Amino acid sequence: MNRFIASLFLLLLGIAQLSAQQVADEQFHYPITDPHHRIGNGPLLLFDEAHNNPVTLRGAYVPFSDLLQADGYRLRSVKEKISYDQLKEVKIYISINALSNPENWKLPTYSAFTDQEIETLRQWVFDGGSLFLVTDHMPCGGSVQTLGAAFGIHVVNGFALPKNARPEIFSKDRETLLSNEITTGSGKEIDSIMCWGGTGFIVPTTAHIISLLNEEYEIYLPSDANQIKRPIPDNIPRLSGKGFSNGAYLRFGKGRIVIFGDGAPFTAQLHGIKSEKRGMNHPAATQNAQFLLNIVHWLDQ
Repeated sequence: MNRFIASLFLLLLGIAQLSAQQVADEQFHYPITDPHHRIGNGPLLLFDEAHNNPVTLRGAYVPFSDLLQADGYRLRSVKEKISYDQLKEVKIYISINALSNPENWKLPTYSAFTDQEIETLRQWVFDGGSLFLVTDHMPCGGSVQTLGAAFGIHVVNGFALPKNARPEIFSKDRETLLSNEITTGSGKEIDSIMCWGGTGFIVPTTAHIISLLNEEYEIYLPSDANQIKRPIPDNIPRLSGKGFSNGAYLRFGKGRIVIFGDGAPFTAQLHGIKSEKRGMNHPAATQNAQFLLNIVHWLDQ
């Protein structure tokens, strides 16, 4: 009996520690004085929870949901695979960190989306739908490679990390955040955003780059995600970050796409036992929330 109680205690302790590693910051609030739509009457945004996504509207992405609802949008999570019927009334389909297999963080990485889902989504966007695709480091990047390729985007299944391990601020001053319809033309100018790792990708010439990596970054290509730890072993293959983006947008047929290579900038979390702020709540990420709004407003056109 004592052994059972001890085992139960250790199990509960482990669960508590796991939960404490990353939770939504319920105190985060970004004021919206002039919502883009009447509250509750805006377009429907469909939030993907059907592809082993580690984030949900009731979990880590509560701040994401709260922000967009305060701007008038309607959000609905979906746990079923993509279909035409599902997308009929939807303005924006949002997929964050889709995974093919959450239990396997080693190569090979397979597509999180079936060929039929990809064709359905591609045709829906071509006909006028909008896709907000957010991915992250391996194996997330590999899980959306086939989907990205359907729109001419090559997503790297790796870890994009700065060589100096410093906080990742993308800014117009540093020429890593570019002026475009989303960062400048929306009426709410964005001068800088903050990121936390992720991956990179190459976009077609028809795309517009939002934020880009450079020679200060390397994209590591491990065979096992657990190999990535500081200091990063010398034997892990890598690419220079120069020439890769981590944020971009494009028009596809009558539709629109925004792709981003890191999921952290669009939520507000308390990370680790010290509850360090990560995402829109971070003191150096004061424009991340407006950046998210600018993205959704562009996709909503």
